[in-house]
Amino acid sequence: MVVTDRVLCGGAGGLAAAVEAAVSGGADAVQLRAKDPDGRSLPASELAPLARRLRAVTQGRSLLVVNGPLEVAVAAGADGVHLPEDAPMPPRPRRGFLVGRSVHSAEAARRAEAAGADYLVAGPIFETRSHPGVRPAGLALVEEIARAVRLPVLAIGGVTAGRVDEVVRTGASGVAVISAVLAQPDPRAAAIALRRALDVAWSDARAARR
Repeated sequence: MVVTDRVLCGGAGGLAAAVEAAVSGGADAVQLRAKDPDGRSLPASELAPLARRLRAVTQGRSLLVVNGPLEVAVAAGADGVHLPEDAPMPPRPRRGFLVGRSVHSAEAARRAEAAGADYLVAGPIFETRSHPGVRPAGLALVEEIARAVRLPVLAIGGVTAGRVDEVVRTGASGVAVISAVLAQPDPRAAAIALRRALDVAWSDARAARR
């Protein structure tokens, strides 16, 4: 999952191009997360056209979930929404509509599963510039959460292609990244490297279970 950052990409146009490159490189999902430099979320009136633009880029190629109001996700034809840890569970507008949630503890993960979440994003695992000053939770958090729930768990925070194997070995189903793709000179090449690392890690994990 590639999590978007407009500031990192130089605005909406740069973001759409970077997402296009990431999807071409093998990203399975895109989470539209649009915040101003001061951390405030975009209003729905500004988020909606960006969601439609990314839907056009991802349509038929990868999932798109919106970190924002349900109505924006529905209007854009997105595949789901992504929620913070304590946000109320929204009604599902249609069958198959995904609801993901960010979690920071096994207890929060169990609550999310009980409420009907489809996947979880856990972190930050390593140091990351997207959350400066936040102490990373480490791989133990992924392992604890993966053992606590049956949902897919994506690790986020400082994850690179070189760290994918150890992340998957702790129980993560995949990874969610920002800088590892969007801050790179060639987002497509960065996405390809991550996807290759994941394919190898998944293959090794399957072999270990035999």
